[in-house]
Amino acid sequence: MTYWLLNAGFLAVVAIVAILAGLRARRVPGGAPRWLAATALALAAVLLLTVVFDNVLVGVGIVDYGARGKSGVSIGLAPVEDFAYALAAAIGLPSLWVLLGREHR
Repeated sequence: MTYWLLNAGFLAVVAIVAILAGLRARRVPGGAPRWLAATALALAAVLLLTVVFDNVLVGVGIVDYGARGKSGVSIGLAPVEDFAYALAAAIGLPSLWVLLGREHR
């Protein structure tokens, strides 16, 4: 099993949650742009931190992915597959916030 195959299931769930959140955010005046801005800001911050810290973890040898299951594409020393959890968190958490929050009228 490759890392991308493993990530695909989690990312599919996050995509469904994000679509539902987007639909709900559209019902509130100005809700969709706020949700998109919050998601973009979270995504930028989390991906930046992931780039820095994943490269440190791989560089000092704390984490080793081995060759099997990787795509071979890396950002620095970290394989791109390792960024899937950051992507899922940065999109999924603001989406859950919208879905689980109360509606303002």
